[in-house]
Amino acid sequence: MRSGNPVLREDTFRKERAQGKPMTLGGTVGKTTVLFLFLLGSALYTWYQYSQGIDITLMMAIGAIGGLVFALITVFFKKAAPVTAPIYAALEGFLIGGLSSFLEARYPGIVVQAASLTFAVMGVLLFLYATRIIKVTKNFRLMVISATLAIFVVYLVDFVLNAFFQNSVPYLHSSGWIGIGISVFIVAVAALNLVLDFDFIESGVRGRAPKYMEWYGAFGLIVTLVWLYIEILRLLQKIRR
Repeated sequence: MRSGNPVLREDTFRKERAQGKPMTLGGTVGKTTVLFLFLLGSALYTWYQYSQGIDITLMMAIGAIGGLVFALITVFFKKAAPVTAPIYAALEGFLIGGLSSFLEARYPGIVVQAASLTFAVMGVLLFLYATRIIKVTKNFRLMVISATLAIFVVYLVDFVLNAFFQNSVPYLHSSGWIGIGISVFIVAVAALNLVLDFDFIESGVRGRAPKYMEWYGAFGLIVTLVWLYIEILRLLQKIRR
């Protein structure tokens, strides 16, 4: 069983066996809610700081770098997830809040649209997965993983081109039809990663993974939701242009 989410690897739950209370689906949902509240709280704080005319650039940088650091710590030290996952969520909120406030100032209403679409997509996919309308087959999993890795490579190339050559991947940031089409594709791939995450967490519950893995499963789901929200923001920004 494998998830397209890079923090939820194929053997994550198989290597972790419950010695006490096992993880449950309800517990994972609860932990996901807690992480989301951490994310929302720091995002709203950053939004408030921006509304007061305070420079939030440093705050966003701390959120981006700190979030990456604690994400890596969580990936390599899963037992630390009960502590590191909330810290990651709070730090990521600084970045999300900054991006949201900047774009909201330029395109009023875009944040409400992006947030609504993110939760709508998650709700629809959860329903489709729960009713087995969407089934996670080997080919489905391979398709989503391959597309996710391809997007990662494109973003990496774009970062290198921008950092060293003041250039970018053609059409990636364009607001024309090709650029919008690319964003639609990326949003679709990010959304399908949610399906793999649902399946992966369910596998952990069936495999009786230890209780702390609820935090790790919730962490992986938040990572995908953050990515999906950012990509929807980018898509709406292109459309608004």
